[in-house]
Amino acid sequence: MRENGVRFSIASHAAWAPGVDTPDAWKEWAKAPFAFVGNAEPAVAAMPPMLRRRAGSLGKMALEVAYQCLDGRTNIPTVFCSRHGEVTRAIDLLTELVQEQSVSPTGFGLAVHNASAGLFSIARKDQANHIALAAGDSTVEHAVIEACGLLADGEPMVLLVAYDQPLPDLMKQFQDADEQPYAWAWLMVPAQDDVIRLRCESVTGRQEDNMDAEVLATAGAMPSGLQAWRFVCGAQTKLIRQAGNRSWIWSRDV
Repeated sequence: MRENGVRFSIASHAAWAPGVDTPDAWKEWAKAPFAFVGNAEPAVAAMPPMLRRRAGSLGKMALEVAYQCLDGRTNIPTVFCSRHGEVTRAIDLLTELVQEQSVSPTGFGLAVHNASAGLFSIARKDQANHIALAAGDSTVEHAVIEACGLLADGEPMVLLVAYDQPLPDLMKQFQDADEQPYAWAWLMVPAQDDVIRLRCESVTGRQEDNMDAEVLATAGAMPSGLQAWRFVCGAQTKLIRQAGNRSWIWSRDV
């Protein structure tokens, strides 16, 4: 990435988490974040029932916000990003293999990382390009860069969908954040009046000493995807995220 990073605007957005599914509720959450709990699932009423039944909890969250954000628009490329993806389905498949059971082809097809993107394009009969990616603690930032690359190539709009859920018990010993169930979507367009800028800086040390109190308040156990979403729906003008030896700097031109 160039030193001055990438710039973009958000034409519309949507988000869903258990118990938090309206713009006002998200604004309140952004002021004083709390952990999402419960097993509630969105209705995904816009998707045909036969396809909707194939999606698990994670997929339904991603699909719900994707439908809401596009609001009937078609032929728009999509970037789906999730740090962990359908890891619960994957563990179930691996357990069946260990137990020498037959593995369901449908189960395998729904465990791959682009399962939700595939269901979305099939349900809408939309042949626009879609991408699914994971990049560890920098998943959202790399998804933004991918989307901005598509905008730079001439696409007028790109849908970015970020989603994750708690890890299964077998994997929780490896988590480095308070994983929660959530999904959000941005309809990204080339930079206009209200601009969000993302820069990346590689550093040898951590950047806490250079952060102000507002930025520091976003750090800690919150998953990286929720930190980015809080920045967009809250009142912050700057967010600095540390991921290994890399600093991601989000800023808002106001």
